[in-house]
Amino acid sequence: MKLAFLTALALCFLAANSLLTRAGVLDGTDPLAFAAIRVAAGAAMLALLAARRGITLTGGRRWGAATALLVYLLGFSLAYRSLDAGLGALILFATVQIGLFALSLLRGEKSGPIRLLGMGLALAGLVWLLLPGGDLQTDPVDALLMVTAGLAWAAYSFAGKYEPKPLAGSAGNFLIATLMMGATIPFWYGAQVTGFGALMAVISGAVASGLGYAMLFRVLPLMGVATSGVAQLAVPVIAMVAGAILLGEWPTARAMAAGGLVLTGILLAVLRQPMSNSKGS
Repeated sequence: MKLAFLTALALCFLAANSLLTRAGVLDGTDPLAFAAIRVAAGAAMLALLAARRGITLTGGRRWGAATALLVYLLGFSLAYRSLDAGLGALILFATVQIGLFALSLLRGEKSGPIRLLGMGLALAGLVWLLLPGGDLQTDPVDALLMVTAGLAWAAYSFAGKYEPKPLAGSAGNFLIATLMMGATIPFWYGAQVTGFGALMAVISGAVASGLGYAMLFRVLPLMGVATSGVAQLAVPVIAMVAGAILLGEWPTARAMAAGGLVLTGILLAVLRQPMSNSKGS
């Protein structure tokens, strides 16, 4: 019961990042400034959580993981200039899963025909989402930015599989990414930041990201690969439903059909994933 509750809460936190970012950017806050506030708030929360056990700031993968985190944060925030919260979450989630699948293939992991079929369906659904025309109009630049964010998050998640101390490593990654964010200051210094947008960024960083990631890293090792993969299917669904209710961003028929294809494909893939891997993405 406790595991189910923590899992549901973590998934809601992850979905909330899309809603909070979209709401903050819609309110007029500059996306890069939003990302800067978010990563700083996340770093502060994770540092607080990891203080007793120590924060890992060194290691061969630390700068690579922090760079992937920074690319994700920037692409994610910029993409929500035009993407609806639910659509952005769906593009992100599909890209992350496809990216992780591609990385597993590059590492020589075996995949059966059902898993290959599932990833093929997910990729087809993603392409359908990104194609222009019809009742679904997406800005190609922002859609590409969300795909980039998804690939960066896949790389960050993959690096996290080999993190001996997930919480300490995550705190280190966020702290380094906060320092690296300083390089973007010339692009957003003096940009508009509304009070509501700043509040959304702090909640996204400290609660939805900091607490959410810490909670997710705690529950995923207790779940099988298939179970964790299926559970994470709920993230874009939660974001899409909440976006419709809270932001009035109702998905189009094409978005729902393409999203269904993506989720069905990923469901097939994760259910057929080799159980020798003990952790989810």
